[in-house]
Amino acid sequence: MLKLNINDEISPLKAVVLGTAKSCGPVPKPEEAYDPKSLEHILAGTYPTEKDMVKEMEAFAAVFEKYGVNVFRPEVLEDCNQIFSRDIAFVIEDKLIVANILPDREREVEAILHVLDKIEEKNILHPPEEVHVEGGDVMPWNDYIFVGTYTGEDYADQITARTNKYAVEYLKRQFPHKKVKSFELRKSKNAKENALHLDCCFQPLGKGKAILHKNGFLVEEEYLWLVDFFGKENIFEITSDEMYRMFSNVFSISPSVVVSERNFERLNNWLRDQGFVVEEIPYAEISKQEGLLRCSTLPLIRD
Repeated sequence: MLKLNINDEISPLKAVVLGTAKSCGPVPKPEEAYDPKSLEHILAGTYPTEKDMVKEMEAFAAVFEKYGVNVFRPEVLEDCNQIFSRDIAFVIEDKLIVANILPDREREVEAILHVLDKIEEKNILHPPEEVHVEGGDVMPWNDYIFVGTYTGEDYADQITARTNKYAVEYLKRQFPHKKVKSFELRKSKNAKENALHLDCCFQPLGKGKAILHKNGFLVEEEYLWLVDFFGKENIFEITSDEMYRMFSNVFSISPSVVVSERNFERLNNWLRDQGFVVEEIPYAEISKQEGLLRCSTLPLIRD
């Protein structure tokens, strides 16, 4: 059996579900796009190929292997995009919460049943139907759970709004001893302004550092709360172009090891200056679907 344990974003990783790009299906039609960035690439004819994405994910798997991480992969479903395993479930402490995601994606949960079978049933939570939540919006951080949300009245019309106010309340009930801190995210049909998930504009790192993008937050006070929490001198502030390229969606294997996209030169140099080991891999093709390294992972156990 797997003894789930996730309390933050950075403790040494022991077990993870890494998505798969195999058999991810044909290029979607414009009306099938889940997010503005994918739509952009569908219309431009630059949507990524399966071959390229499989290669990128294998590079990620190789880094996990190097650090002795136990890696689970979903069963491959024919013609189904299963890259972003963070969307379908997430772990806080010893509980795995199955996300209520876009109905088209429920099959993706079935593809990780071989992993769920290794978890005690009482530790798998299924939120009620009105709770919309995706793992990209949820970050356990010691005493806190940071949650990206959107509570505008037009929530139902925003395809990029993935986590609602009921999710914030649900997490407060499930983890009463934690401080659940929510952040209103900017939702837009313009990919350069849209914060699809919290991890698209914010990422805590080891050594007390964090990556932030101010314009991803709708409420300036909430952004400033994070600046205050980490300390201005510890924050790497990214530009709107860097947010668009997913600079904040890196992944920590431990407090001192960060997996990053090899083209994120400005960020990677800063990380090295701060004393991190940076494992650079190619992931630019996958980023065309408005997701990157954190999105492709579902961490199960950290030390």
